[in-house]
Amino acid sequence: MQIIGDFHIHGRYAQACSKTTTIEDLEKNARIKGLDVLGTGDAQHPLWFKEITSKLTEDENGILWTKNKFPFIWQTEISLAYTHNGKGRRIHHVVLFPNKEIVVQFTDALLKRGRIDYDGRPIFGMSSIEFIDMLRSISPGIEVIPAHVWTAWMSIFGSKSGYDSVEECFEDRAKYIHALETGISSDPKMNRRISKLDKYNLVSFSDPHSSHPWRLGRESTIFDIKNLSYESILKSIRTGDGLAGTIEANPSYGKYHVDGHRACGVVLEPEETKKLKGICPVCKKPLTIGVAYRIEQLADRKEPVNVPKFYEVIPLTELIASVYNIKLLSSKKVWEIYNLLIKNFENEYNILLNVSLEDLKKVVDEKLANVIIFNRENKLKINPGYDGIYGAIILNSSQEHKKQIYVKKQKSLSDF
Repeated sequence: MQIIGDFHIHGRYAQACSKTTTIEDLEKNARIKGLDVLGTGDAQHPLWFKEITSKLTEDENGILWTKNKFPFIWQTEISLAYTHNGKGRRIHHVVLFPNKEIVVQFTDALLKRGRIDYDGRPIFGMSSIEFIDMLRSISPGIEVIPAHVWTAWMSIFGSKSGYDSVEECFEDRAKYIHALETGISSDPKMNRRISKLDKYNLVSFSDPHSSHPWRLGRESTIFDIKNLSYESILKSIRTGDGLAGTIEANPSYGKYHVDGHRACGVVLEPEETKKLKGICPVCKKPLTIGVAYRIEQLADRKEPVNVPKFYEVIPLTELIASVYNIKLLSSKKVWEIYNLLIKNFENEYNILLNVSLEDLKKVVDEKLANVIIFNRENKLKINPGYDGIYGAIILNSSQEHKKQIYVKKQKSLSDF
């Protein structure tokens, strides 16, 4: 059986996340998106745990089911803040669990180290090595996946506090890491330019801060497994057998794809940043270095090798809003068009990946239909995201960045 899963989710008690998210919302929008299984998110948070256990029923395979028979697996994200090898680190990890009993033991272990009730994504002052040791002492069935591995902040390879390899982070415990979450700002091609990462499987999940369809499932992983069980999913992640591919956002859509300073209006490609030695030409402070730059720093290949199968698409809601020049993704007009497409073509993934141009034009106008196909064929032009700002689709020249660059020869700023 082939299933599409998103295993990096948050509930409503995680900071900077929607306070209205419910299990029902997640189920409804997962079905609309075309997802087949979700992570629970924030499994250790007392109030979210209570909601999970009151609304979901766990079977003997470690799968939790809603009353309408939609499946979840136990999952959380943990933030670690510590010093290692003389440098301050802030690293996020996705954690998957075999069953409720193991989640309870995990929660008890965390409580010995600090509070868990203030945030669905709590921060602990232990190293990634200590974290792995703690989890292994609870159950070898717990899986740790370094989260959004290239994002400038809070990631294993991030420019602000990250490492240059998995082994540098985990040392001899790196043998317990089997997969890396590519994150919105990178894709498998970028990751496969780095030979050190060849031994690690690549997965993609969305890390949504709400249950909206333009966040939920914007990235996901396709599994080809014999049966829906935690064991089958775990085996695929650990061995690669059964990993059938990923659904990725175009990396330029991500909030940290290129370098820059949003406060200064400065957006830079890696080569431009190198010329400036990483310093903002406006405020003279260090730039926020993006994913593309870090890939170039660590890549030892000009071309990727053994790239796993993946699809690259931007969420449907973003396409609709761009075509009709609507700023608010949740506007009435966007929802009307979105729901019309869902009514005719079942779910968003089907629309983004499968429905023909001819069939699309029977339901929506030709411009939107064409943009959906261009998206599928990775032909859309995008203003790249930088310093916490999402990338944006360009449908005409007036939408392009008014980007500031430093012209060394003139010692001044120029707009183009």
